[in-house]
Amino acid sequence: MSVSPTLRLSDERRAALTNRVRLLVAITIAYNVIEAVVAITAGTLASSTALIGFGLDSAVEVSSAAAVAWQFSARDASTREARERRALRVIAVSFFALAAYVTFEALRSLFGGGEADSSVPGIVLAALSVVVMPFLSHAQRRAGRELGSATAVADSKQTLLCTYLSAALLVGLLANALFGWAWADPVVALFIAVVAVKEGREAWRGDACCAPGLAPAGAQAAGAGTCHTAAKAAEPGCHDGCAAAGDRDRP
Repeated sequence: MSVSPTLRLSDERRAALTNRVRLLVAITIAYNVIEAVVAITAGTLASSTALIGFGLDSAVEVSSAAAVAWQFSARDASTREARERRALRVIAVSFFALAAYVTFEALRSLFGGGEADSSVPGIVLAALSVVVMPFLSHAQRRAGRELGSATAVADSKQTLLCTYLSAALLVGLLANALFGWAWADPVVALFIAVVAVKEGREAWRGDACCAPGLAPAGAQAAGAGTCHTAAKAAEPGCHDGCAAAGDRDRP
């Protein structure tokens, strides 16, 4: 199937998007390192499983962003493509490890492992993340989808996940601080674990990419099962990982 030249990225545009992804990944790593340190420290002081889990999620985000940084450190597109599958697996395994730890700690807390204290630093951190993370996620997701990079899109989804987790964490911390609902902390932690498993499965299968701008119009209209084939024919980047997942294009 032929692809219209207008649907292909120019070398200049590809280079610009690659540099944008590198910059966004660097910002994500820096923010999440700070977030992880603050959350884990505050969570330890308050015996908050949800805060510690949130901090560990930030650490997972660092490993995810580092995997993307490693992929995009290659200057040529063929090398970046070859690294994509391994980078996605790193992201997935990190999610699963986070889910296992948080689930264990949340259940231990629910069944007599101690109640969490309120944490003002945790509340401030969660509120700040609710504001910051959507902007980072949207910018990286947009660049990754246009570039056709599964890892960039997967990492942006992980950043968006941090927004949802920040909101859930904020609700749980406020409920504990205002109403003394200590049980809200491990419940939020379990929510974090469930979402982490879901995202880990999608990253493992590569269910994150297939940029619509890379596929011919007819292929886009055909729906699931055509995105991978069309995108691979047009540009490298949206390949085996997407095919394994059914290649559905998500908004």
